[in-house]
Order: sequence, then structure tokens, then C-alpha cells
Amino acid sequence: MESIITNKWTVKGKYVVITGATSGIGLATAKELAIRGANLGLVARNQTKATEVVNRINTLTGNSTTVDVFLADMASQQSIRQVAAEILARCPKVDVLINNAGALFETRQLTVDGLEMTWAVNHLAPYLLTTLLLDRLKESEQSRVITTASHGHKMAKKGIDFDDLSAEHLYSFPKKFFGGPTFRYAETKLANILFTAELAGRLEGTGVTAHCFDPGLVSTNFNQNNGLLARLTMSVMKIFSRSPEKGAETLIWLADSDEITIHNGSYYTDMQITIPSVPAQNMEAAKRLWEVSKEQIQYSDTINKE
Repeated sequence: MESIITNKWTVKGKYVVITGATSGIGLATAKELAIRGANLGLVARNQTKATEVVNRINTLTGNSTTVDVFLADMASQQSIRQVAAEILARCPKVDVLINNAGALFETRQLTVDGLEMTWAVNHLAPYLLTTLLLDRLKESEQSRVITTASHGHKMAKKGIDFDDLSAEHLYSFPKKFFGGPTFRYAETKLANILFTAELAGRLEGTGVTAHCFDPGLVSTNFNQNNGLLARLTMSVMKIFSRSPEKGAETLIWLADSDEITIHNGSYYTDMQITIPSVPAQNMEAAKRLWEVSKEQIQYSDTINKE
């Protein structure tokens, strides 16, 4: 789908909200966007790490840009709602929202909302934060939502299992020993692409565009919280990985380029539009995902009120 916007775009002077900006490609992106003149709102879990990032960015830019910190736990929908309210209160405009935070959990865990953790952090968190900030994004003449997906979405060959959204099957014996958690991660990355496509359709004519991308295999601290085997696996994979700076190139380009505005809803790899897997092109699944996500958020609200 295409949404033609004619005004010239540059990230300089824009306000960019980014999750997962204290390490990896998120940190690399934050530093580069600040150098290019963007003002930043960093959504982070840890105040100490966030402060360190702010100091590094201020050193790079000579304090020439604004760098705000917003604390939130992306596994908690109450926390996401609180941080969205804080962003709306403190920021008169939001031009770019970058949904970058993500995780993979080797064991099945539930959030405070009673939802499976990988699904909640990787998909529901960006879905919720985006919808909460959407009206503010629409107030800008042009704005964009960018979500970090992955080539790993291709492992979800059968699409999203809407009958197992709690991932009880994927984490059950013996499935969990044959890549169950990895397939769960793949489902969430597929969800990122479907979410982007559906969001783009809903945003037609608003001046807001939606985009997602594959950063490639990146050497970061990802998957370091899942025990010795996971750490050893990631250590081996790092041999074949690109640097966070290289992995962030497409994200930075999506935030700063004027070329992408006519390609609403697209999926990118190495600054080129890429055709995702067949399940990622299923717009019926995208519509269903949107409605299911809305229901899960309402369910979460019910739990929080009990």
C-alpha cells in the first residue's frame, strides 16, 4: 500500500521516542539520531543504564539535543499505560515512535497481566504503546512508527497459532527441547510485520506511516538471560554477527530518510523493501491479530482491576 506524502522529511529537530535504547541497535540508533539533530525520549527499565546513555549522548552532541528518560517495564501493561501518559504530559509532539525493545525467554513465564512473556514484550507492548501515542503522532504534519522485526519470522511457517497464544504447547515437553521458545520468538516477529501492515492500512490519509525491518544477525546482549546454554549459543553466533552499528543502519535510515514515506506498511532489509514470508503477507491474519490484541489488552485491564 502507498501513502504519498510530498513534504521533505528529515529527523533533525524531530522528537523520537525509542524503546530498548540502552544497548544493542537501540543504543546505536539513539546515538546516531542525536548526532543528526533529533530530540530523544528513551523508554528504559533501568534508570542507571538510561542515565549512562544520556551522558554518552550529551558528550557526543555537546548537549545540543534534548534527551529525556521515561521508565517502564514493557512486560507490564499498567507500566506501559503510565509511561504513555507521562510522554503525553511531557512531550508536546512525537514525530517518530521506534518500537525496538524485545526479548526471548527459554522458559514459559507469565507477566503480571497473566500473558505469556515473549508475546507480551515483543508484540503486545508495541501494539499498546503505539495505540496510546497514536493521537499525538497524528498531530504532527508527518510522523512514522517503526518496529524492529526479524528474518526469524520465517520460522513461523504456519503463521501465528491463535489457538495457543499462551504458548502452552510450544513450551510443553518435548516441544520446548526442539526449538519451542525459538518458534515462539518467531511468532512474535511475524506479529510485528502483520501489526505494521494492519497499522499502515488504518493510518491511510492521517500523515502517519508504519514501517518494520530486519536488523540481521547482530552481536548484542540479546538472549543472555536464559542460562549457560543460551549464552554459549549466542557467543558462537557472535562470530557470524554484524555490529550493533551495522544492524542499526536500516533503523536509522527509516527514521531519517525521505524515501520511505510513499511505502506505507513495508518490511525492509538493508535499506531495501523485502518480501516477507507468505504468512507475513496474510492480511486476514493481520486483521485477526489486531482484534485479538485488543481483546488481550482489555483482558489485562480486567486482571489489573481485580
